[in-house]
Amino acid sequence: MLTTRFTEEFGIENPIVCGGMTAVGTAELIAAVANAGALGFLTALTQPTPEDLAAEIAKVKSLTDKPFGINLTILPTLNPVPYDEYRDAIIEGGVKIVETAGANPEPHMPAFKAGGVKVVHKAVAVRHALKAEKLGVDAISIDGFECAGHPGEDDIPGLILIAAAARKLSIPIVASGGFANGAGLVAALALGADAINMGTRFVATNEAPVHQNVKDQIVANDERSTKIIFREFRNTARVARNAISEEIADISSQIGSTFADVAHLAAGERGRREVLANGNMDGGLWWAGQSQGLIDEVLSCREVVESIMAEAEAIIDKRLSNMRGVS
Repeated sequence: MLTTRFTEEFGIENPIVCGGMTAVGTAELIAAVANAGALGFLTALTQPTPEDLAAEIAKVKSLTDKPFGINLTILPTLNPVPYDEYRDAIIEGGVKIVETAGANPEPHMPAFKAGGVKVVHKAVAVRHALKAEKLGVDAISIDGFECAGHPGEDDIPGLILIAAAARKLSIPIVASGGFANGAGLVAALALGADAINMGTRFVATNEAPVHQNVKDQIVANDERSTKIIFREFRNTARVARNAISEEIADISSQIGSTFADVAHLAAGERGRREVLANGNMDGGLWWAGQSQGLIDEVLSCREVVESIMAEAEAIIDKRLSNMRGVS
């Protein structure tokens, strides 16, 4: 067992987190993560309404009695999202951990604090992490350039970003981006983090609510099987390399192109339907990180967590310990 500030403060057994993933972070996966002794985040906006979120929270509670959290990603949208109502559903549902992402969480902090909810805020830069710490969040999840999703515009890999964050933050740090095994966990701890966050690794599990083709593709892919897109629109994203992401990159590189030129290809609904649900791996955009190169098989969530912990403890107790020699 590895005890860190994060495991102690958030009441979990192992310093491993399954961060929020739209359309993937549903009850069955998050309960399985919790039952494996890690911390999983149900994605609030995967649920169509706050009432649906309340029902999904109840479903998780029927499947586990261990801690879990809710991801609340705050982004500008064409149709207004009732964020306050989703927030209230979280608090009223008795969930005590929230992962915020996207926009500044400040408007929601008083309500979360009054409800006894601990807040983990996702950041892609040290300056953003420091601002969130001043707002009173309880931990920071810092995303290196290797991550799936939106790594920001600075292109700082985890080896530097995690250590830089640890030098300046006083609250627990969750290292995110490029993690999939025990060696990564040990490296993150050595850099000053208190836990690791994994997304792609948890997609390639038995319990993940995606088509088997997606899981098999992650296993087949290597560390080169991602594509950086949307850079021209100052909204850089790392996604899986496929026909759609290649086409988006080609169109975006043309002089005068706008997001409207690729919106039909990048639509989230299309990716969820064609790829995640139907298993058409070139049918839409889907998200995956460079950690694909470290994933060799589809396992249960329990097997993932147990194998990572066993590898990490063996590295610390044997390999690293043996390097010290005899004085």
